[in-house]
Amino acid sequence: MTDPLRIGMLGYGFMGRAHANAIARLPMFVPEAPATERHTLIGRDEAALSEAADRLGFEHTATDWRAVIDDVDVLYNLGPNHLHAEPSIAALNTDTAVLCEKPLAATLADAEAMTEAADEATVPAGCGFNYRFVPAIQYAKELIDRGELGEIRQFRGRYLQDWLVDPEAPWTWRMDSDAAGSGALGDLGAHTIDLARFLIGDHTGGIDRITGQRQTFVDERPIYADDGETVAEYRPVSVDDAYTAEAVFANGATASFEASRVAAGHKNDHTITIHGTEGSLRFSLERLNELAVLTGDNRGYETVLVTEESDPYLDAWWPPGHVLGWEHTFVHESAAFLSAVADKTTFQPSFADGYAVQRVLDAIERADTTGEWINLDTGSMPGDD
Repeated sequence: MTDPLRIGMLGYGFMGRAHANAIARLPMFVPEAPATERHTLIGRDEAALSEAADRLGFEHTATDWRAVIDDVDVLYNLGPNHLHAEPSIAALNTDTAVLCEKPLAATLADAEAMTEAADEATVPAGCGFNYRFVPAIQYAKELIDRGELGEIRQFRGRYLQDWLVDPEAPWTWRMDSDAAGSGALGDLGAHTIDLARFLIGDHTGGIDRITGQRQTFVDERPIYADDGETVAEYRPVSVDDAYTAEAVFANGATASFEASRVAAGHKNDHTITIHGTEGSLRFSLERLNELAVLTGDNRGYETVLVTEESDPYLDAWWPPGHVLGWEHTFVHESAAFLSAVADKTTFQPSFADGYAVQRVLDAIERADTTGEWINLDTGSMPGDD
């Protein structure tokens, strides 16, 4: 493997800035991580691409990912969901490692094809579930795996945002089913379902059956002219604004999931609660340095500030109480992923993890259509040994 690792990045918007920032921070805070070269930034608009490359620290630009995958060691695929499959599969077929943003794909068929390609590749393929890399989430997993909560009986997860409350909020590709696959379900629900799998999957046997429904509250949204005020046209919204789901795990534990992009007053409220026979815990992304824990004989929850040097990832950062932020999750994620690339080891969350989440998303969509419970085969999947 080339040293330093040459990075190609498809996309330079919200996620491009998050991942480029993380890669730039690695030498400062995780010096044991592999050295990297921000080699090529990929996009469609040459002028915007050139400006973004200067700002994000990339040496080259390209308007076609096909011309890049042979020249880099790693592809960060941060494009719209419908562009996840083809570039990722092509990169893996040339032994270029891939970190692909979530959800893994716009469709279950694409997610399966991506997972099969990852299974046949000799390089790591990761899915960008960055919330696994929050120190408090890692600490929660330690407590659960040690049995501090006893037998897991309930999981509740909600992810609420309000950026689409205004019916005149502008249309984006995230509102088009062909580009995004789904709305709040895939955009937000994928994170919650992955955390359920990550935290309690080994203790519950995985989701056995699920039902759910989706709702679109605003059927069309505006495209604005260059002045930002005049509406040029309205385009249809073909994805959900909100969803809810109920699930039963193989061991009989139950779960409820919900997400909304029209929940007034909620900016990025990703909250999970887990109840066991011996205790409970609660986490909120809007207070991501804290974990509320109830164990033993305590009469109520204790709020644990997860910022000690002994806590996961914290030895790389600041003294206790000097809190971390959302952007640090991408630093932890890239450090783990790029180390796996350099060491030629496996990485999780993998494409197989992304595919497992996609199967749940697909089941919720089918349940919304049929009004029935959908049984999930928790047996072998692409990527399993």
